[in-house]
Amino acid sequence: MGATLSDGSDSPPGRRPASLQQSRPPQDIGLSPVAARGTPATALLAKLGIAYSVHEYPHDPRHGSYGLEASEALGIPPERVFKTLVADVGGTLTIGVVPVTGQLDLKSLAAAAGGKRAAMAGAIAAERATGYVVGGISPLGHRKRLPVVIDSSALRHATVFCSGGRRGLEIELTPADLVKAAAAAVADIAAPG
Repeated sequence: MGATLSDGSDSPPGRRPASLQQSRPPQDIGLSPVAARGTPATALLAKLGIAYSVHEYPHDPRHGSYGLEASEALGIPPERVFKTLVADVGGTLTIGVVPVTGQLDLKSLAAAAGGKRAAMAGAIAAERATGYVVGGISPLGHRKRLPVVIDSSALRHATVFCSGGRRGLEIELTPADLVKAAAAAVADIAAPG
């Protein structure tokens, strides 16, 4: 019998990266009561039956970069940690997911989303559309359905990390599962940082 996944099902050995083979629901992995409540992102993953791991760390509001803070606090190479950015592409709010070490290439995002130009959305618009606060915006489980484009560099890794929907809360999952859960397009949308 395989490992238990976050949805309680079994999988044959070798089907998931080792770090996800032991995934359990957040309430079973010793997290604080705040993390155990879950978020819309973790609820979506559970609903879809997608394996994931939850990683919590103490957020320092003085840190200059949410994504780099997660990388440092969790001891993960920064190229495996992805940030979620909200842009306006031709009047449609669109999510761009890029490594924390890079920047969002707005021209490439616009092209991938079928628009002519893009500009970063304001914090208030991003928070209203997603239901999350800046620094805790997840690429999953938004209040309003938004197009999502994930940088193709995510596919180079067995697993990636992205915000779980709260500052100090990261979720780890396979890139293919992230693409599936977000109903995302994949394109080269990152520029070097």
